[in-house]
Amino acid sequence: MLRLKRFSSVVIRNSSKIIEQEEKLVSLIALHNPCRLTSYRFLDIYQLGNKEAIEKERARLKDEMTRGYFADINELKQHGGKIATANKIIIPAVAAVKFPALEVNHSDGSNLKLPITSTGNGVEANQSEAPKASLLCLSFRASSQAMIDSWSKPFLDTFKESNRVQLYEISFIDKWFLTLSPVKKLLLRMMRKSNPHEGKDVLHRQIVYSFGDNYYFRKELKILNLLTGYMFLVDKFGRIRWQGSGLATEEELSSLLSCTSFLLDEESK
Repeated sequence: MLRLKRFSSVVIRNSSKIIEQEEKLVSLIALHNPCRLTSYRFLDIYQLGNKEAIEKERARLKDEMTRGYFADINELKQHGGKIATANKIIIPAVAAVKFPALEVNHSDGSNLKLPITSTGNGVEANQSEAPKASLLCLSFRASSQAMIDSWSKPFLDTFKESNRVQLYEISFIDKWFLTLSPVKKLLLRMMRKSNPHEGKDVLHRQIVYSFGDNYYFRKELKILNLLTGYMFLVDKFGRIRWQGSGLATEEELSSLLSCTSFLLDEESK
């Protein structure tokens, strides 16, 4: 127990330097290896004899090798992170797909399962509390924060009087070192100190963090470029009814706001 306390104190004292070295190492590897580097991954020793697990890992590596880090940068230069034009009209319920289940952390360390739905998905979910419309803003790299802000701020300004709307800003942290328990706790503590007003008690807006590998989550949403931001409007059943990416345009913002209003009006009928 004493050794564990000493180890934790060392980690806390030197965390800034360690994280800085980690980021430099990641940048160095990415520079010499054009394939995307999202996290350090090692096949579980218990899976070494599992043929299916090995084949699955091979398929993943092959997939990631076809998509390089520099491809993300080139796309960003070409269209500024606008992977595709946002929906102009709402996606019909019968054609909408479910947003993949995702476990996230608040800066105070508490857990939350997204999306919150009226069918009971999420630790806070029930028929009366589940939002009728939720905007989920996904950020995989810090470079996309300005893009997220271009959507989230007008969204919050428009629906600040409604108690049926919720916005979640989700930051994905996939570097293995930052997902280690003592470092993760320290990182969340630093986030809370740097943003004292963030968290689950801020009306309509929750800033949360997803730690660990997100490859299969991204596959479900067909997310390739990690340097841009992604926005998904989800209804009370967890279905994606609108989506956008990159910096918001006036026309796209108008479509997001009208689609959100449609979900609220639909619920009131």
